Amino acid sequence: MTTNDLTQLLTTITPASQKAYDACIYHLDHIAKPIGSLGKLESLLADIAGASGTPLINIEKKCVLVFCADNGVLAQGVAQSTHEVTTAITQSLVRHTTSVCAMAKAADADVFPIDMGMIDTVEGLLPCSVAKGTCDISQGAAMTRQQAVGAICTGIELVRQKKEEGYRLIATGEAGIGNTTTSSAVLSVLLNQPVELVTGRGSGLSDEGLKRKQNAIRQAIAVNQPDPSDPLDVLSKLGGFDIAAMCGAFIGGALCHIPVIMDGFISGVAALCAIRLNPLIRGYILPSHITAEPAGQMLMKEMGFAPMIHGDMRLGEGTGAVALMPLLDLAVSVYYNAASFDDIHVEKYEKWK
Repeated sequence: MTTNDLTQLLTTITPASQKAYDACIYHLDHIAKPIGSLGKLESLLADIAGASGTPLINIEKKCVLVFCADNGVLAQGVAQSTHEVTTAITQSLVRHTTSVCAMAKAADADVFPIDMGMIDTVEGLLPCSVAKGTCDISQGAAMTRQQAVGAICTGIELVRQKKEEGYRLIATGEAGIGNTTTSSAVLSVLLNQPVELVTGRGSGLSDEGLKRKQNAIRQAIAVNQPDPSDPLDVLSKLGGFDIAAMCGAFIGGALCHIPVIMDGFISGVAALCAIRLNPLIRGYILPSHITAEPAGQMLMKEMGFAPMIHGDMRLGEGTGAVALMPLLDLAVSVYYNAASFDDIHVEKYEKWK
């Protein structure tokens, strides 16, 4: 697919269904409880209805797509670890022993780890590699524009496949040492914010390590001169294959009318890229948690999201997104199983205006 093809595909996205959203709220308002008393759980259910196009909510079959990739900027000492840690994490993903796998088991969700561009080959990953890691963004573009489009298309296609397999709720996750650096770089440009305001310590950098990370991002922006009005330009020059693929997953959710759960910082940056490509995509994204990264609040405010979970999580892998799933299951149980005002012969509460 070319850039023009992707641009054309984006024009086919339609808004989430306001009719289904309103019907969901109408049903919730007739359940025997104070109106709106489940707070954000109610708005999330309505968002699911709107994204799915029906108030008949069904999220029984759910999964998390974990996009795995290596980043050339590691050469600048921006992380405590080397790419071998990405390899080790993905091997654990294949064995179903990582944190997200343990959480997904409890949430009755399936985990699909995907090789989007790792240096090492790991058997058992879905083979979707664009290249053996990105280039060092401090020296030049992370990838070509066509590679970015290719990674985005992979994300779109995986969502299509999962919907065909019967999944009705998809979470996004990632694994790749150095991807808070690429995410911070992309966010700095898209929000026109100073590097130091959007760059955190990642998995736990020292003061010296944080300075190296910030300097690498400043150099990357200076070298590449990305165009903030062109999300694809920013993504290809400063991002990673994992971010591009997650951006594609959010686009895929909008194209396939299936809600996609956003995880933390890296997933959030990918969501912002997707929304910048077409603002209608926002209606198909469910926020899960507010990241402990310093730009977390800034990112949520930009997209107009109010996440359910405030847990200072920063693990990645899609753990925050999966943590939302049991809460949604609880809300769906109320939606279908709780008594209505008519059932208990009590006059319905009226909304205060």
